Amino acid sequence: MHELAITQSIMKIAQQAAQENGVRRVLEIRLKIGDYSGVVPQCVQDYFDIISKGTVAEGAALKLERLPILMRCQRCGWEGQVDKLHICCPQCGGTDLKLLQGREFYVDSLEVE
Repeated sequence: MHELAITQSIMKIAQQAAQENGVRRVLEIRLKIGDYSGVVPQCVQDYFDIISKGTVAEGAALKLERLPILMRCQRCGWEGQVDKLHICCPQCGGTDLKLLQGREFYVDSLEVE
């Protein structure tokens, strides 16, 4: 249920940006979501549809860009994308991996009117 708090933060960012820049309406909110973030995009969309009613972001489109999981093997130095169901180095089979990308979740940009 952390998607509700996340969606409330998205709304706060959109409303604050609109107020600071004299925006009448937010048309689109672009989000970056890492595949390892644990965020369920459909839940964010569902909450957004509810909490945006009556705000400058009502009717705005949420555009979600997924960011793949990128890791570095601490044993052999390999870097690349891994599947979250099979997190191990494809080169040496090692499991001592450092996460380089995939936990992100942020508002990338807004399209406004």
